[in-house]
Amino acid sequence: MKISECMTRNVRLANPDATIRNAAKMMADLDAGALPVGDDDRLVGMITDRDIAIRAVAAGKGPDAKVREAMTAEIRYCFEDEELDHVLQNMGDQQVRRLPVMNRNKRLVGIVSFGDLALGANSEATGEAMGRISEPNGQHSQTAA
Repeated sequence: MKISECMTRNVRLANPDATIRNAAKMMADLDAGALPVGDDDRLVGMITDRDIAIRAVAAGKGPDAKVREAMTAEIRYCFEDEELDHVLQNMGDQQVRRLPVMNRNKRLVGIVSFGDLALGANSEATGEAMGRISEPNGQHSQTAA
């Protein structure tokens, strides 16, 4: 199965100069935990509810801080014509639960979540990927010293 068969289309973008309050409101309206961040027609980052909590609120930034101050600028993505199992493995390796979906011209065409992929993948691949995504890692792990 190709990613284009299970992704969400018509993705709303946060603007990097919008406030984190605006991004949080958009997430609440969409019932989503992440938003791609776009400047003109280019994808420039991702912002998640966790980014807002850790990089903004915990760092003392107020609700009027800009999205660009809290977003992740390193963009990980997949292509719409990639196979589901391959993307699922990559999500596990990269420890991410959502990826923007690009066409081969590197234009945003959708977003895919781990849950979207889990519905179409075999249970063994899903379990392996979830295990890798959930491994304690880095400064945000409660098991880190």
